[in-house]
Amino acid sequence: MGFSMTTLPTFDTARLTVTPRTLADLTACLAMDRDPEVTKFITGPWSDPDRHEAFVRERIETDFGEGLGYWSVFSRKPPDHFLGWVLLIPYDGVGPEIEIGWRFNRDAWGKGFATEAARPVLEHALKTLALQRVVADIDPENLGSIQVAMKIGMREEGMNEYDGVPRRSFVAKL
Repeated sequence: MGFSMTTLPTFDTARLTVTPRTLADLTACLAMDRDPEVTKFITGPWSDPDRHEAFVRERIETDFGEGLGYWSVFSRKPPDHFLGWVLLIPYDGVGPEIEIGWRFNRDAWGKGFATEAARPVLEHALKTLALQRVVADIDPENLGSIQVAMKIGMREEGMNEYDGVPRRSFVAKL
């Protein structure tokens, strides 16, 4: 299959375990994406169950390169409660830039979990992988994600467009 989970570290924070995403997380990921509030700012095949599952399964199974991929985020108490995920992959799956992103269940919003989970992933990108820059493009109305980007040390670099939708562009540099 040419795919290995061994390239991704696990991060333990005060409240979370941030671990490489596997097919065991597929059902939880699909359920999260079915909440229209969760995917409100992200275009994707969310309304077509077959395409949605194929998309998420493909993202789980793809080898994005050494140290890159998706991490599932679980609370430590109660243990194994799926909260969401953080990604560090080539931009839109193709690059050349490396992007960081996150998605969390609605019941995990507003509690600092995204910041707590994204911080060690960004640190891994800049320190361990020595990436020169990491980007995050965020819908201008997605204030929660904008706050997370700023809290983990990213700086706004202006506007751009993705699929004809305006995005605020954030960058973290080595």
